Amino acid sequence: MSVLNMLEQLISGMLVSTEIFVLTLLFSLPLGLIVAFGRMSTNKLIQNTSKIYISIMRGTPLMLQLMVVYFGPFYLFGIKITTTYRFVAVIIGFALNYAAYFAEIYRAGIESMPIGQYEAAKVLGYNKVQTFERIILPQVIKRILPPVTNEVITLVKDTSLAFVIAVSEMFTSAKAIASAQTTMMPFVIAGIFYYIFNLIVAVAMEGIEKKMSYYR
Repeated sequence: MSVLNMLEQLISGMLVSTEIFVLTLLFSLPLGLIVAFGRMSTNKLIQNTSKIYISIMRGTPLMLQLMVVYFGPFYLFGIKITTTYRFVAVIIGFALNYAAYFAEIYRAGIESMPIGQYEAAKVLGYNKVQTFERIILPQVIKRILPPVTNEVITLVKDTSLAFVIAVSEMFTSAKAIASAQTTMMPFVIAGIFYYIFNLIVAVAMEGIEKKMSYYR
């Protein structure tokens, strides 16, 4: 196999990895906020349910969660698993897992806000929704950007776990080529791709942090 053919296959796998990355963020970020609200709810049932969900998602391996999401419908309900469901299962598994981590980041950011912020907003005539949207959320976003950046960078590398249910992303492609050609070169190229991907993400997040630092 020529280097060009090798690169074509790896780039194809990289596109799948990128798709997993983007869709996971698209679903997990808003879901994490919902779970965070549930975690902070005064309703004990909602609060405890959210705590159990976060505990399970953070306390078990993502690889295991992907297998449960993929094989669960068949073993629990007898639903036939199709090949197209593999990618859907990956997105569901990743989104559910990362939502738990983002939920705790959101919660930490929201609970770190001084009570005086809420009291001042109430004096100004803001209701709870307006207070959160216009005063609390913009400040929370600034505070949580560093930990969110860490999770996003981790997500780039975690996309390789999709191989566990036979989704052919970049790592799977590299492993298949290396096995067939008995060479380490695909792993080296894949490592460079992952590094560049992470570098782009890190630079982008750093740029967002600088734009959000409007009081400095």
